[in-house]
Amino acid sequence: QVQLVESGGGLVQPGGSLRLSCAASGNIFSFNAMGWYRQPPGKERELVATISRSGTTNYAESVKGRFTISRSIAKNTVYLQMNSLQPDDTAVYYCNARSVHEDYWGQGTQVTVSS
Repeated sequence: QVQLVESGGGLVQPGGSLRLSCAASGNIFSFNAMGWYRQPPGKERELVATISRSGTTNYAESVKGRFTISRSIAKNTVYLQMNSLQPDDTAVYYCNARSVHEDYWGQGTQVTVSS
């Protein structure tokens, strides 16, 4: 059973930065892709960023130029560097790992952007 454990969330002021980490229990290279999704209060879960096995990245328009997804294969960890955070970025952020037959999700980490 794959386990994904997120960390790095918290409270930050507008314009600030946070780095989220997602540690996987298995070899992340075995997944077709990994990514970050978020669920703002009262809204549905939405894509933030993904990184494929080959390293190709994809971002939601709302975070392009501010967020960067990366990975450490040696550490089986995926990161999300978030800069220039705004109140609209407030959400629970979830790590996702996608294999051929299944999606795996972490428990989520809260990010709150507020002054």
